[in-house]
Amino acid sequence: MGNRPAELNALIESVLAQQGPAVELAVVGQGAALPPLPPGVRSVELAENVGIPGGRNVGIELFGPDGRDVDAVLFLDDDGLLPRTDSAELLREAFTADPGLGIVSFRIADPETGVTQRRHVPRLRASDPLRSSRVTTFLGGASAVRCTVFEQAGQLPAEFFYAHEETDLAWRALDAGWSIDYRADVVLHHPTTSPARHATFFHNVARNRVWLARRNLPALFVPLYLGTWFLLTLARRPSPEALKAWVGGFRAGWSEPCGTRRPMRWRTVWRLTRLGRPPVI
Repeated sequence: MGNRPAELNALIESVLAQQGPAVELAVVGQGAALPPLPPGVRSVELAENVGIPGGRNVGIELFGPDGRDVDAVLFLDDDGLLPRTDSAELLREAFTADPGLGIVSFRIADPETGVTQRRHVPRLRASDPLRSSRVTTFLGGASAVRCTVFEQAGQLPAEFFYAHEETDLAWRALDAGWSIDYRADVVLHHPTTSPARHATFFHNVARNRVWLARRNLPALFVPLYLGTWFLLTLARRPSPEALKAWVGGFRAGWSEPCGTRRPMRWRTVWRLTRLGRPPVI
């Protein structure tokens, strides 16, 4: 977005400091001019902000169609930082050791306190962020995706703009037979924040939740999944303003086009269930 040049520079330096073969870099400007970048960094300045998934898709294409010029693409938020110099090597080893591994989600930790927010552990049993495990989704700004996943499952849903785009890709990747790992030893430092800082948070969360179900779930699970999240939202007792925005987004999710519907196979439903997150929550 062009408003964190110092943080972006620090992130780039942390990537350049990684052990092993050099990690190729690409920076996408979302409707903003880019600051000076080191030689060899691929870049593009978009005329407008196309949203988080749309911007990341542009970054993928900077490495060839579906990123096929490289083995995997790392997504790193521009205010993040890789505190360890062996993160790239750990990822190379993980993808090499497991040919079925499609996506790796990193552990996000606050640089001052070392605390990992519960929402940053992509599983229901999130009390121990130091435990690595197989999961059913991933953290978009701290992740690595094997480029073959994009070829087989598609890229991120640009129309989502923000919220749940990772789960949409994760479900399609799982349906294509890939696995997803949460790796506690691959760390991205990122300041503790609230997702509600985004002006459209409550609207997009609700709208995209409906789109996620409409696009990916068998018809039987659509009302179960959305009914569960409707009740959970009410149980959290949001403010009147937040609830109004959420309900507006929920309605928009039904009235606005969600893209192509490709319901997952029943064996994927069972796989999600065995991994501890059946597609009803």
